[in-house]
Amino acid sequence: MAAKPTIVLVHGFWGGAAHWAKVIVELNRRGYPGQYAVENPLTSLADDAERTRKMVAQIDGPVLLVGHSYGGAVITEVGNLPTVAGLVYVAAFAPDAGESPGAISEQLPPAAFANIAPDSDGYLWIAQDKFHESFCQDLTSEEALVMAVTQKAPLGSTFGDAVTAPAWKVKPTWYQVSTEDRMIHPDNERRMAARMNPRKTIELAASHASLASQPGAIVDLIDAAAQDLAG
Repeated sequence: MAAKPTIVLVHGFWGGAAHWAKVIVELNRRGYPGQYAVENPLTSLADDAERTRKMVAQIDGPVLLVGHSYGGAVITEVGNLPTVAGLVYVAAFAPDAGESPGAISEQLPPAAFANIAPDSDGYLWIAQDKFHESFCQDLTSEEALVMAVTQKAPLGSTFGDAVTAPAWKVKPTWYQVSTEDRMIHPDNERRMAARMNPRKTIELAASHASLASQPGAIVDLIDAAAQDLAG
């Protein structure tokens, strides 16, 4: 069997690399020492894609990109790099060419859409007192409080940034749907998954924060992808 790929984890809106904490620990426990978690600025798709490209460029050997939420748009944009072997989407956007996360959300607005508001500088925030019910209703109140206070707000314009050449059309993919997602409509997730014809799709009775509430199941999917790629 070929060597395991290096796992590169890409966070989404309203969070940073630390949102992957439980996944990182579980991957390490299962024998994946080669892990990196990108810290994206969330200022534009171009900026975030460039930051992720730079990280991937530092890695020797095959890379498995894993994107959560808006991070799915990022891995869709950068996944055509030659060292990227596959893409795993975790309750994530997977736009087509010319499509943006905002356009996808407008088709089927998520349940918590009303709890997002811009500040005077154009950054979008989830109201702190609505964060638990909106983003991570299956986590403890303490975990939700930390996520709410440390949330990383994206520039609102990033929602409208469109993907150019979607990597999911040419690279192997895997997708996890969160059936209780209030930040991306679950039917949008199902539609995006179906059109990419993934090697495997799983549905979890989870919030948008499935990477934190069900890290074992997420790592199961990442591990299945890695093993599939390794042959």
